[in-house]
Amino acid sequence: MKKISVIFLAVTLLFSACHTTPQEQGQTDEDKSVKGSASSLVTDEPLGGKPPAGMSSSIKDYDYNLKYKRAFELAVWAMPAVGIYGFRRATLAIGGSDNTILAWSKPAGPNAELLTANDVTPYILSMTDLRKGPVVLEVPPATDKAVLYGQIVDHWQWAIADVGPIGKDKGKGGKYLLLPPDYQGKVPAGYMVLHSPSYRVYFAFRSIKRPGATTAEAYAYSKTLKMYYLNDPQPTQFIDPSDMRFATLPHYDEGFFRDIYEIFTVEKVKPEDKVMMGYMKYLGMEKGKSFDPDEQTVSAMRQAAADFYYYMQHILQNPPKRFLYWPDRRWQDVLTPDPNGNFSYVTDEMMDVDMRANRYFFATYYPRSYYTPPANIYIYTMLDKNGNTIDGMKMYKLKIPKDMPVKQFWSLILYDADTWAFIYTKERKVGISSYEMDKLKKDPDGGVTLYFGPTPPGGLENNWIPTGGKRVAPCIRFYGAKQEIIDRSWKMPDVEPAE
Repeated sequence: MKKISVIFLAVTLLFSACHTTPQEQGQTDEDKSVKGSASSLVTDEPLGGKPPAGMSSSIKDYDYNLKYKRAFELAVWAMPAVGIYGFRRATLAIGGSDNTILAWSKPAGPNAELLTANDVTPYILSMTDLRKGPVVLEVPPATDKAVLYGQIVDHWQWAIADVGPIGKDKGKGGKYLLLPPDYQGKVPAGYMVLHSPSYRVYFAFRSIKRPGATTAEAYAYSKTLKMYYLNDPQPTQFIDPSDMRFATLPHYDEGFFRDIYEIFTVEKVKPEDKVMMGYMKYLGMEKGKSFDPDEQTVSAMRQAAADFYYYMQHILQNPPKRFLYWPDRRWQDVLTPDPNGNFSYVTDEMMDVDMRANRYFFATYYPRSYYTPPANIYIYTMLDKNGNTIDGMKMYKLKIPKDMPVKQFWSLILYDADTWAFIYTKERKVGISSYEMDKLKKDPDGGVTLYFGPTPPGGLENNWIPTGGKRVAPCIRFYGAKQEIIDRSWKMPDVEPAE
């Protein structure tokens, strides 16, 4: 009987080997090996679920580490908003308020502590708070004396509208009506209506004088603007800050986060920003609650703000090739737009917070779209022709060709590369423009060579801009750039050492 059983078992095994199931026929030797090991091995450890063997935490203080990291990311995210909020701080500091118009009676000097300001055309600035209701901004038409150019922006510095010949008014003037977010009231007729995404709104205009006109006439033109609440049309108040310190620059310490608190506990939250509101909460910033950070939080924020500053400076000092205006020159493009051709840096796929922070770190009031005719194009550099950092203790020169391709004017301005504001010097001279051509010594070919350094070159004082020994960033502005600048077929010479 045993013999029959053994024979039966052998036949059964042989039969099984010769008749595999369809699933088994599709298995490779490797599959069978894995299946065999899974069924035969016994282990008390799951696959994954913890760091590799030998790893340990690199963090000594989790609370401080998280506060630092979240503060750093908040700084990157909030840069455009903090940059424009500085104008509110500065306006309040000189006695202004919402709907006060700041009109410079002369071009700005070093005491106008603004990011990459111009020193040629007088500024006109204002701000308002739409929580109090809709606001009317009356813009004068262009005259034979002056014309307005500029932007109205929200709390992110996104241009709600351009104003002047490139704006809704097309240079003909008119009444703009600013409506607060989710406004449900009646909209009166006769206005150019702007629906603001934010409660706080800012504008910056330049009163550009026409050929033959004076700066005084451009200033008088700026004072024909009016700004008031629709339901309370009080006379517009004006302040001339020309001889006042107007301190708008961001504070790269814990004050940076005080500004973030003041901004984002007022404005409505966009869906894409909700994660950052969670970061704010971790640092103690919430709507309806006071912001009183403890010593550890202040320390984390202070370090994060400083590190963010150095991160931005590193990128500007070591630009990627796509920032260069011409691939074989050192000049960088200030107006580097997002893929949609504007300056929000938000697309259907992403929010490029690093690029957005980088652009708004050193400039404010970008136009609504890239190169809207008549284009104003700005380029700057931190490097000389040889790729070396420009040193304010040395002398440099820049060749300005005879026929600069501009319809209006050009200017060269030196900025303190540490602050991106004008440089304080005893001369109070921050730039040279084509308006001064009759004072400049010409080159034999009709162009001019401009110099900058700590002391003027002999006999060329008018062609010289003082550096005050600062690390400088020269910036060229092309107002009304011609097509050869826009299509980049014309090239600006690089800055060269003059010694």
